[in-house]
Amino acid sequence: MSPEPIGGVETSAILYLDGVTVSFDGFKALNALSLVIEPGEMRAIIGPNGAGKTTMMDVITGKTRPQHGQVQFAGKHDLTQLDEAMIANLGIGRKFQKPTVFENHTVEDNLYIALKEDRTVFSVLFAKRSPAQAKRLDELLEITRLGPHRDILAAKLSHGQKQWLEIGMLLAQDPQILLVDEPVAGMTDAETAETARLLREINKTRTVIVVEHDMTFVRDLGVKVTVLHEGSVLAEGSLDHVSADNRVIEVYLGR
Repeated sequence: MSPEPIGGVETSAILYLDGVTVSFDGFKALNALSLVIEPGEMRAIIGPNGAGKTTMMDVITGKTRPQHGQVQFAGKHDLTQLDEAMIANLGIGRKFQKPTVFENHTVEDNLYIALKEDRTVFSVLFAKRSPAQAKRLDELLEITRLGPHRDILAAKLSHGQKQWLEIGMLLAQDPQILLVDEPVAGMTDAETAETARLLREINKTRTVIVVEHDMTFVRDLGVKVTVLHEGSVLAEGSLDHVSADNRVIEVYLGR
């Protein structure tokens, strides 16, 4: 039997937000936000500081619980009733802006640690790797462009490479949705272009939501864009479409 739709809403969306409101001391960080992400989609989320981008990701990942609204995952999970660990285990992975990797371990060991259900570093580093694990590590190293660096310490990677490594660590947990927060902040132009290629490749097999300020990068992604302002959706469509919207120019692009 198929699961009962939550709140009477039947949807094909992998992520469905409807009327989501979050208030902090009277300030509405999200104001009746509605957003629909389809399976296999990549969506870019843009908007000025304070628009609600981070709060939106906090709600999706269980860090913040909304006062009002629905947040559904895959049409059968009410994310407002689950904690962060349960949501991560469902298959929603989040990469924060600042990369957090194990700098005193090699690139390959970072990915191996992420593969394991037991997240204790010392309990996994000396375990024998199975052929399946070794194959998966090779795949992750290829996807993240870090194969030539597999044996060096993560501390020696460039800022951009650390971002790729952390994305690889998330992929190691096989999420259905990847939430990525400003992945190209502080990157070189070459790293930024490579990150666009990396995310497009990842998007072949999973849904990706990218929060970003760099419009050149967003254009490189070539995906539908959602503009947030004061906790609500201001405009949606291609980058050219939203860039031509006078409201978007006034509150964001014209600044």
